[in-house]
Amino acid sequence: MNKPILVIKFGTASITGPQGELNATMIAEIARQSAALQPQFNIVLVSSGAVAAGRKHLQSYSGTISERKAAAAIGNPILLQQYAAYFAPYGIAIAQSLCERTHFSNRPQFLQLKKTYEELWSNGLIPIANENDVVSDTELKFSDNDELATLIAVGFGAEKLLFSTSVAGVLDASGQIVPQIDVIDEAALGLADTKKSSLGLGGMVSKLTFARLATRMGIEVVIFGINTPDGILNAMAGKAGTRCLPQPCSMPARKKWLASGSLVTGRVQVDSGAATALHKRHSLLAVGIKAVLEPFDCGEVFEIVDLEKNVFAVARAKVASSSLHLGHLQQVEVAHADDIVLL
Repeated sequence: MNKPILVIKFGTASITGPQGELNATMIAEIARQSAALQPQFNIVLVSSGAVAAGRKHLQSYSGTISERKAAAAIGNPILLQQYAAYFAPYGIAIAQSLCERTHFSNRPQFLQLKKTYEELWSNGLIPIANENDVVSDTELKFSDNDELATLIAVGFGAEKLLFSTSVAGVLDASGQIVPQIDVIDEAALGLADTKKSSLGLGGMVSKLTFARLATRMGIEVVIFGINTPDGILNAMAGKAGTRCLPQPCSMPARKKWLASGSLVTGRVQVDSGAATALHKRHSLLAVGIKAVLEPFDCGEVFEIVDLEKNVFAVARAKVASSSLHLGHLQQVEVAHADDIVLL
């Protein structure tokens, strides 16, 4: 049976105690509630916490890159052992999935990752994903696990994406929960608290930013408080947290990948005529490019900005930017309409 996909992300603050130790009670609750949902969903858990679990085993820890990588190497098996122990009573085995940014930007690797998850689901397993901090290049990292969860949700066509937090949801200026956000615009982003956890990398700004991407791709997002009783189940039932409504999206899977998973390497500025043509789903011609702001090679993905330098599209290049002698090859097709996604 093809079940809808559910992605749930747990940050470091959600599954650790005051001193950074893993919160066994919380992990047990995650297992219990996830097990209750498994008959209806193919589930992916995106879990931080490896660095927090491993740092106490280092003689000194000041948060350097090498120390974080070492802590992750120590903490990953500790974290997975905890999850395995608490899922076992429900007859559910878990699988580790350590991801890197290139697993999503390289489409063949991305498709292989998706195929692997489908095999795990068909055998009743729940994959637990985390960034592969041990080897991830500092230049090609996820911004945080909110991004990883979003790329999995968008790339795999999830029905719902849940972000856990240490508060009850998105709060307004008076500290009250915002029960529903119809469209995540600048006003909605302004609700976010800019604080980050001392143990993790993300925050409410990150969650709302990636929730905006997911909802634009037709995915419902719920930001909920992990510390409330039955937090996951109540979030799924619409009884807790902040529900961010999905927007209509008929974009094919490949374009969703281009808009979310691809790695942007270049940027061009286009004139108003080209911007209008792109909004009408036409291809990008060299004549419409005013400036190459960041170079790119053939086959790479680049951003397209308007005259005010607002990013409004991404595209896959048919030619390298170095071959564009602006004004000489006016009718060269820089990107085909099928390889352009409006944001």
